[in-house]
Amino acid sequence: MDTLPRGPSVGVFLRPVGNPTPLGFLGLAVGTMVLAAMQLGWIPIGESSDVALVMVGFVFPLQLVAMIFAFLARDGAAAEGVGLVAGGWFVIGLVMLTSIPGSTSDTLGIFLLTVGLLLLGPALASAPTKTVAAAVFFGASIRFALTGVYELTASGAWESVAGIAGLVLFAIALYAGLSLTLADSRQGDGPLPLGRAEGGYPVGSDPIEQVAREPGVRPLL
Repeated sequence: MDTLPRGPSVGVFLRPVGNPTPLGFLGLAVGTMVLAAMQLGWIPIGESSDVALVMVGFVFPLQLVAMIFAFLARDGAAAEGVGLVAGGWFVIGLVMLTSIPGSTSDTLGIFLLTVGLLLLGPALASAPTKTVAAAVFFGASIRFALTGVYELTASGAWESVAGIAGLVLFAIALYAGLSLTLADSRQGDGPLPLGRAEGGYPVGSDPIEQVAREPGVRPLL
């Protein structure tokens, strides 16, 4: 006779998803590099519409895909961070396409300062277990904030500072994207340090059982 207690059943469907963050970080690297090149005078200001097309046609779609699959992989911090960055590049591209080359916008400046502030959330959330990802989001926060200050002040000095910050972010995002790609290809730790710590479920727990209590499955988020 079956004497085991019976409760409400929970159906959980597990769908393996590849790590989307390398795509998001490499897209970020392209976006910040191209914008930095224009801010530092390496790209003529007359080509601002071409820079805008790179943001809208290349950077934003890559990061949008990365955000969607990060949510599907149940990595909320990465999805939030990549999504904020994707929206930032998209708006920058649209404003550049519809503005006079070389002009600045107070609206864009306030928007970028706000995005930079919001990026501190996923940066802080990632810091305890994913150091490299946290560095990318912290770098993106500073990069967007400095660009916002330039948009508000129209100062050439702030534009140069924002461009230099963009180059630093390019190096961080490139390292993060490549190191994660190499680690995924080896199904473990790659040759480049990632600063990832073990995290997740309590010792001795069943990960499959814990899924039923996670956001998106449990009744209250």
